[in-house]
Amino acid sequence: MAYKIQTLNKISGTGLEQFPRDNYEIASEILNPDAILLRSFDMHEMEVPATVKAVARAGAGTNNIPIAKMSEKGIVVFNTPGANANAVKELAIAALLFSSRPVIAAHKWVEALAGKGEEIPELAEKGKSQFVGPELLGKTLGVIGLGAIGVMVANTAVELGMNVIGFDPFISVDSAWSLSRAVQKAESLEALLAKSDYLSIHVPQTNETKGFINASKIASMKKGVRILNFARGGLVVNTDLLAGIESGKIACFVTDFADEDLLGNDKIICLPHLGASTPEAEENCAYMAVKQIRDFLENGNIVNSVNFPQTKLEEAIPVGGARLCIANKNVPNMVGQITTILAAEKINISGMVNKNRADLAYNLIDVESCLSQALVDKLRNIEGVIDVRLISNCQ
Repeated sequence: MAYKIQTLNKISGTGLEQFPRDNYEIASEILNPDAILLRSFDMHEMEVPATVKAVARAGAGTNNIPIAKMSEKGIVVFNTPGANANAVKELAIAALLFSSRPVIAAHKWVEALAGKGEEIPELAEKGKSQFVGPELLGKTLGVIGLGAIGVMVANTAVELGMNVIGFDPFISVDSAWSLSRAVQKAESLEALLAKSDYLSIHVPQTNETKGFINASKIASMKKGVRILNFARGGLVVNTDLLAGIESGKIACFVTDFADEDLLGNDKIICLPHLGASTPEAEENCAYMAVKQIRDFLENGNIVNSVNFPQTKLEEAIPVGGARLCIANKNVPNMVGQITTILAAEKINISGMVNKNRADLAYNLIDVESCLSQALVDKLRNIEGVIDVRLISNCQ
């Protein structure tokens, strides 16, 4: 079967090469795509073709994708958590250093000496005292959010000789295994804020976390704290941050999310969302996104979806049989209704998995015989079923 992939941004060629060209067609303008692959393109006003079964974001954030709208249509939305983690970690560590040592301001000041000729070395030596900053060694870094990036930042800070405290009430098993034993577990968020000389934020932006850094939390922080935000701009209340800087509570703020309110302040460093801007990160994200799309289209498996549950059947689709991929609302008796219809047609199930996530559920069902379109339509007509897709392996 041939699949069509629409790209809405420039995607790394290394990643796109993972699509076999004998049964995949890839283009930015394409009719009736089976899947969409994008980076930062804003899909909120886009009319998504009815043929689309999956959307994959080559990156972690999915704010540019209307998740609820996709879920209603049964479209699985993938992201690529961890693929750009090292790139973001390296920039966060750089920010940790230049939030402490004002190298950017020092560079600008030296550049302003242009034209003074032989006087420059002496002028530079005399002026360096205005750019003094503390060392990281022995200071305390609080890391809020211990996902792939937060863990890397915490571990690297330990290697730099910092005392590191981590806070994440929802830390995954994989992250816990990856975290250095030297990273201390915070008793509470308030305790972390009170002890930290530096803060690095690595939480997703949701309705619950929007405005996460606000006046209340700033009041709990140590005087002279330096804050890094390489997660999302909306996590910080700008007016409260500026008040904290004005009062001296906050010594420096570094963010990867530029905003009009934050420009022109010598204690704020805004970067143009450089976190994942490395060729390696772009390749890693594209490679992971392509792998996930292929596994979904070819096998029905879901890995790293932000709206549907992780669901996987390790076995190959039976030769001479088929695999049903059924998305439905997470309500009682859905599996019973599905299996009843199959049993009535004397269809033998050789493998099955059912998973749910919030209001949605997903089923993979392997059968040992070919299925008719009429049967697929009968399954699709069950109240609460959102979509039914058949992957056939009939000879």
